[in-house]
Amino acid sequence: MKIAVDKTKGFTSISSVCKCFNLKRDAFYKYNRRVNQRHVFEQQIIDVVKKRRKSLPREGVRKLMKSLNSDFEKQQLNVGRDTLFKILREHKMLTLRKKYSARTTNSYHRFYKYNNIIKDLEITRPNQVWASDITYIRTLKGFCYLALITDMYSRKIVGYDLSDSLELNGCVRAFNKAVYQTKNIKGLISSFGQRNTVLQQCIHTNTQKKKNKHKYDRRKSLL
Repeated sequence: MKIAVDKTKGFTSISSVCKCFNLKRDAFYKYNRRVNQRHVFEQQIIDVVKKRRKSLPREGVRKLMKSLNSDFEKQQLNVGRDTLFKILREHKMLTLRKKYSARTTNSYHRFYKYNNIIKDLEITRPNQVWASDITYIRTLKGFCYLALITDMYSRKIVGYDLSDSLELNGCVRAFNKAVYQTKNIKGLISSFGQRNTVLQQCIHTNTQKKKNKHKYDRRKSLL
């Protein structure tokens, strides 16, 4: 504001600036006064919050509103929750919550890791590539585990099973249901990923059982 008054440096006066915007000088001084009052108001709030944060550095805004209500009243500061949020956000004083998530991936397992043969593959038709996944659903009585088989071309769920454990039977049922409902699975590729090791292993086990059963039936027929 002092720059506009200084004519020796080639700047115009406040009156000329106000005329350009069709404003009166009183409006300029009122605005300037409100800005200064706002800065003083914000600084008082920040000082109170910093004093509180020395003992409780991770205290959030909602708890600060309750614990500092008496301090704000002593200094005659009318502070609401949204106002406190806005001031602390502008001064980067909000406490960020730590994000916790359940770990569902185990890359260090004892099962065989298959190569990713669909990395550069162009998917052009249904039942060319299936993707599988296992996820958990939280209920009032505990957890349920959902095994899904999804067609990567149509994004359609072709097989699923919901069970109360991570045993192989649930994954096998989901895979068998997908095979049963699909008419043509010739040239099908199943994509598993590291998190789907249980499903990968169970399908491998199920395939080996079918091969052994086929060999046994063939030997029996020869006898």
